[in-house]
Amino acid sequence: VQLQASGGGLAQAGGSLRLSCKTSGMNFRIAKMTWYRQAPGKEREFVGDITSGGATNYIDSVKGRFTISRDYSRNTVWLQMTDLKPEDTAVYYCNTNYRARDWWGQGTQVTVSS
Repeated sequence: VQLQASGGGLAQAGGSLRLSCKTSGMNFRIAKMTWYRQAPGKEREFVGDITSGGATNYIDSVKGRFTISRDYSRNTVWLQMTDLKPEDTAVYYCNTNYRARDWWGQGTQVTVSS
């Protein structure tokens, strides 16, 4: 199983970024996919997830600003981030629990300037 995250970068407050996480070596259709983030000096935190059926769940601080979607034909999950805030600055990770094990992407840095 491999998760390849990309799409991070620098954005101004109020701007947008879209992260992608391409998966391989797994049955993407049955996997719940999750995004986490870790800000400097803080613990990794749950951002949101999407079930195999496409239902989504988010932490309160990103509701209405972030959207998770998935493309079954590309085995890819996206995190669309809008109205970015400086407090969104973090390394973002995609994750799945597959065959009773947690798998992580390598992380992609998102930096939001005020």
